[in-house]
Amino acid sequence: MSTTSTTSSTSTASTASAPSAAAPVPRAVLAGIPAYVPKPPSPPAQGPSHRLFLNENPYPPLPSVREAIAEASARTNYYPTIHPERLLDALARRLDVPSAHLVTGPGSVGIYQQIGQAMLEPGDEVVYAWPSFEAYPIVARMAGAVPVEVPLADGVHDLDAMADAITARTKAVFLCEPNNPTGTAVGAAELTRFLDRVPGDVLVVLDEAYFEFYRSPNAPDGVELHRDRPNLLTLRTFSKAYGLAGLRVGYGVAQPAIAEALRKCSVPCGVGRIAEEAALASLRVEAELFERVERIVAERERTREALLGLGWEVLPSETNFLWLPAGEAAEPVAREWESSGLLVRAFPHSGMRVTIGSPEANDLLIAAAKETAPPAR
Repeated sequence: MSTTSTTSSTSTASTASAPSAAAPVPRAVLAGIPAYVPKPPSPPAQGPSHRLFLNENPYPPLPSVREAIAEASARTNYYPTIHPERLLDALARRLDVPSAHLVTGPGSVGIYQQIGQAMLEPGDEVVYAWPSFEAYPIVARMAGAVPVEVPLADGVHDLDAMADAITARTKAVFLCEPNNPTGTAVGAAELTRFLDRVPGDVLVVLDEAYFEFYRSPNAPDGVELHRDRPNLLTLRTFSKAYGLAGLRVGYGVAQPAIAEALRKCSVPCGVGRIAEEAALASLRVEAELFERVERIVAERERTREALLGLGWEVLPSETNFLWLPAGEAAEPVAREWESSGLLVRAFPHSGMRVTIGSPEANDLLIAAAKETAPPAR
C-alpha cells in the first residue's frame, strides 16, 4: 500500500511539473509593428564620435538645473505625485491656460500612448503624413486602428491631400509641425485652413516638439489655436529645446474633455520627481536656455548654407536638425561618415537626418560632406 501511494504521488507531481505545450500568445497585431527606435549607428572603433542621429540638444542642463536634479535624487525613496501638480501649475501660468487643459507624460510619445488608449478603437482610421514621426504607425496599430499615410509633397505636408483622406471612419489626424524627419513646416495660414476643413469629431494632434526652434514669422502657436477648437490637442516637450531628453517630460494642451480622458489613461507617477524638478528649474531659467536655442538655430543656418555651397541638397529646416534627401545614397553615405565619428540617421532609399550638434561636430560634418560627392539629383 505504501508503494502504491508513493507511485501515485510521484506520478501526480511529475504531471504537475511537466511543461505545457501551450504558451501565452501576444496580440497578432504586434507582428506587424516595427520597433520604435531602430538600432543606432555603431560608433567608430577609435576616436571621438558625435551623436547626430536622435535630435538631442548638444548642451547639458544648466548648473541650476543640475542642482535641482541632484537635490531631487535624494528623495527617490518616495513616490512622486500621481500627476506632477507643481509642474502643471507652472505650465498653466506660463501658457495662460487652466490646469484642466493640461496633460503630461513621459515625453510626448508617452502622451501618444494615452491617445491610443483614450481615443482610438479597432477599425478607426488615423491620417498622417509620411514620412513623419515614427511613433504614428505604432500608436495607430497598437490600438487596432488603420493607418492612412499621405505622402509628403516635396518634403512638406500635403494638407489638401490629408484633408481629402479624411472619411467617416477617421478618428484622428496626427500632424507634426515642423515635421520630423524633414524639418519642414506648413505655417500658420495653411494650418488654420486645414483645421477648418477637419470635422469637429476628428481629433487633431498637433505635435510641436520643435516649437522653440521655429523662426518663420508665419509660425503657428498650437496653444493659442486650441482655445476655440475643441478637437485640437497640442503636444510639446522638454526634450529638445530644454535639453531634458533623458528625463522624459512631455505635455499636451487641449480642452478639458480631451485632457481628462488622457489623464485617465496615463501611467500613475509617469513623470517622476527628478524629471518634474528639472522641468521646473528649466522654466525658471528659460531666458538662458533660449540663448542656447538661438545658437543652435544659427548653427543650423550656417551648416545648411555650407552644405548647399558644397552641392548637397538640404531642405529648409525649422527644427534642430537638417534633412538631406540623398535617396539611395543615404545608407552608404551614413556608413562612410560613421568612420569620421559622425553618427547620423539614415532612412533607407530616402535621406539622412542630421542633428545640429556643437560647432565642432558641425564643422566635422561640413568637412565630411566636402570629401563625399553629393548624390546626383
